[in-house]
Amino acid sequence: MTLPLVVHVTHEAGLKIGGIGAVLEGLLTSRAYTDQVQRTILAGPFPAWDPAQMDRVVSQQSRLRVRYASRYGIYGLVPPDLGRRFHDLERELNINIFYGLAPYGAHCHEVLLVDPTNLIPDVANLFAYDLYTNYHLQPDRYAYDAEWTGFVQLATVLAQAIEALAADAMPGRENRFAIAHDWMGLLPVLALQLQGADRWSTVYYAHEVAPVRRLVEEHEGHDTRYYNIMRKAEGSGVFLDNVFGSQNDWFKVPLLHQATRCDAVLAVSDLVRDELRFLGTGFADAPIEIVYNGIPSQATTLDAKNTSRDRLRSYCRELHGFVPDFVFTHVTRMVPSKGMWRDAKVLSHLARHLAGEGGQTAVLFVLSTSTGTGRGPDQVHAWEEAYGWPVGHRADNGDLVGMEAAYFFDVVEPFNRDHANAKIVFVNQFGWDRMHCGRRMPDAMSFADIRRGSDLEFGLSIYEPFGIAQLEALTHGAVCCISSACGCRGFVARVAASNTSTALVVEADYVSLPDDRWIHSPWDALHISRWQRDRLEEYQSEQTAREILKVLARNDDERSRNLEWGQAASAAMGWDTVARDLLLPALHRLKAQT
Repeated sequence: MTLPLVVHVTHEAGLKIGGIGAVLEGLLTSRAYTDQVQRTILAGPFPAWDPAQMDRVVSQQSRLRVRYASRYGIYGLVPPDLGRRFHDLERELNINIFYGLAPYGAHCHEVLLVDPTNLIPDVANLFAYDLYTNYHLQPDRYAYDAEWTGFVQLATVLAQAIEALAADAMPGRENRFAIAHDWMGLLPVLALQLQGADRWSTVYYAHEVAPVRRLVEEHEGHDTRYYNIMRKAEGSGVFLDNVFGSQNDWFKVPLLHQATRCDAVLAVSDLVRDELRFLGTGFADAPIEIVYNGIPSQATTLDAKNTSRDRLRSYCRELHGFVPDFVFTHVTRMVPSKGMWRDAKVLSHLARHLAGEGGQTAVLFVLSTSTGTGRGPDQVHAWEEAYGWPVGHRADNGDLVGMEAAYFFDVVEPFNRDHANAKIVFVNQFGWDRMHCGRRMPDAMSFADIRRGSDLEFGLSIYEPFGIAQLEALTHGAVCCISSACGCRGFVARVAASNTSTALVVEADYVSLPDDRWIHSPWDALHISRWQRDRLEEYQSEQTAREILKVLARNDDERSRNLEWGQAASAAMGWDTVARDLLLPALHRLKAQT
């Protein structure tokens, strides 16, 4: 049984920016998905507000093959009827439509982008009124927020553009599915509902829970505090607002509550499902289905792994003057939720144990930056020559920006000063090759090497709805160290239950306090502070280091074993599994209900 049309509504429809783009990349290249979905449309905003993103969408290097773009004088590459529908909408609403095809693996999928910058104001005002009368939202309350007003402008016109593009598709809710990816996709899907409830089956796919991220990141108790509160509230009839007060000062929260008005709700992990239930109202008893993210799975030979390891070890020799016995990595975004200080705490214990094993050494390469595009090669080469970048950094010349400065001066420098047999190399750059990272990097180095050559990938986040990046090195036989706040742990447990070894995934539990006898209620857990979290992190860092050492490969035989384990586990967690066993069955069940 096939699905005639699936529309993915997301701000990453035209450009991969972060996690949702990675999800679409995995799903839309999956054979299980393309075998059952006859037609796929990705719909979202054209990023006219950001010239750099706009140029990426329409550049020759972009995957988008433009078929209609009045802004650029492209009209004749679509069927005449579709061209007329697009043109009529543009003229009526004063918008710009961009339409084309984008290759995903062996298949091309349709991409529909709308620029509402010059939208006739009455159109957005009427939609705002509809949101108030039909969904009890208060658009005027958030009129000061440019992000909110931008999505209100986009929503109704994107919905109309989707209808224009799908005019020739099979009618009926059983044949048309619109999936809102997170809150950014929800307003256009609500607009589709308003255009006719019998036209679309609507789905909300939660990739995170915005108010939870905010509460976790902004309090120094972080995940230790929040998830203890949530645990103590489970089954008690106590919900998030009862403990923390109303969160409706932020438009994303009342909007998120409208997700239960969709025909189905999907969550990217068991953790996100539980976070949604803790919101109360319609989520408390809603049927929420788990659709995990998938992770990359590919064959890697021992020779290929060792070649990549040798490049990384050679780079360490150029930087720090020694060839490390072990190569550890952390590839991540520079945001508070990644908990990057925790890496150093675990590494400190690993260094002590390795020193006792015949003076063994290790390096941790951290690839992360606060800037979306990184630094120019000329800048990097000048800094490398002047003060030894990336071993040394400065905060007064454009090198360290934003959170990078605090991470380097508070975490990296003190660690490197205090440890002789382990070093952290902080590469605050976008890219992993000699051109972007300096002349001391081996000429043959590429981004594939930091994944393939790693012995251990860190990912000890304080908030992580799933965590694809944490497990990307698993297929290459790396130990993957995750935290109890990582949603992927649910998928790992599912795979383990099927008798597939998940020994390479080591979990650090930053929630379960050694002594929690004083926590009897969610309000008791509110008092968990940085002091309790720091103590728990110190304790768990030692325990986690011991677990890592049990599976860390010391020789080629053990590396071969880890490759076998990692490839079996990653295959069981691949995108074909997600599409075949989770997403498509959920859509078919929804189809059967219509």
